[in-house]
Amino acid sequence: MKKMFLSAMVLMLALAMVSCGGKATGDGREAQELSGAGATFPLPFYNVVFEQFSLLNGDAVAYGGIGSGGGVRNLRDKIVDFAGSDAFLTDKEMADMPEVLHVPTCMGAVVLAYNLEGVGELNLSGEVIADIFAGNIKMWNDERLAALNPNAQLPAEAIIPVFRSDGSGTTFVFTDYLTKASPMWKEKFGAGKSVNFPSGQAAKGNPGVAGVIKQTKNSIGYVGSEYAFAQKIAYAKVQNLQGEFVEPASASISAAASGDIPADTRCSITNSDAIGAYPISTFTWMIVYKEQNYSDRSKEQAIATLDLLKYILSDEAQGITSEVHYAPLPEKAREQSMKNLHTVTYDGMTIL
Repeated sequence: MKKMFLSAMVLMLALAMVSCGGKATGDGREAQELSGAGATFPLPFYNVVFEQFSLLNGDAVAYGGIGSGGGVRNLRDKIVDFAGSDAFLTDKEMADMPEVLHVPTCMGAVVLAYNLEGVGELNLSGEVIADIFAGNIKMWNDERLAALNPNAQLPAEAIIPVFRSDGSGTTFVFTDYLTKASPMWKEKFGAGKSVNFPSGQAAKGNPGVAGVIKQTKNSIGYVGSEYAFAQKIAYAKVQNLQGEFVEPASASISAAASGDIPADTRCSITNSDAIGAYPISTFTWMIVYKEQNYSDRSKEQAIATLDLLKYILSDEAQGITSEVHYAPLPEKAREQSMKNLHTVTYDGMTIL
């Protein structure tokens, strides 16, 4: 009922905009066209939220899902209004750019999706996942997998790992988790948007990885949870630090973010020690320049960018997260983000 009411309200506002020519926003300024690029992980959420924002506010938002690395490069080149990234920028990356702000938009999970005939449930641990992607566990009936899944009929077939070919925040989240769960992985591979996986099949974007897994028997890969849900691909339960085998869900993702959040919101919530936490959970961010006057952008564009970010932090937008298999931000993350938005300037003058 809530969703139907929201859709009806949006339609009424859209019709009102059309009757007025669609040239102005609710506060009277001229409607703007905003552009962003980056992470594919939150794209299903962004597709819905950007459309709702455009209908409610009048500003149009175009977003290219080119991977977190590509989005950050576009922001560095100052050709977009914002970048989407599942990996927060390092101190070194930030030192090479004008000052930026990280605004979390939602939380989600990276899941281990698999295509394994006759296996409806699969339990995995961090060290076993690391050994699969490092090439140390090569067969589905390996004794370590069998020990975690005593009731499953695991086949005597070779495992086909699937991973990202592009610079990816999803890869960063996945490998960040593995560095915490496996000393071997930390020493040999580490965490990053791009990692040299020793074997398997590469695919571009979360949609590409999900597509390969669905079409390839005996495969396993890491992918944003929504893509596994949308493709109806099975995904594993992952053991957390409490010893629990946990499925990704709004409650288990939220549990992972129960700790402290720094003022700049740059933090990792993988491998949380909270009870009930799904261990490969993450924030995803929109990254914007603190000084908004760049590349001939107008003040109206800057205001529209902040209006978009404020809308994403709103109760209405956060209420959409669970409808598309994500989780809403903790209240403390929203409060801190609004404080940070009040520091955004145009020509050195604060906008809000």
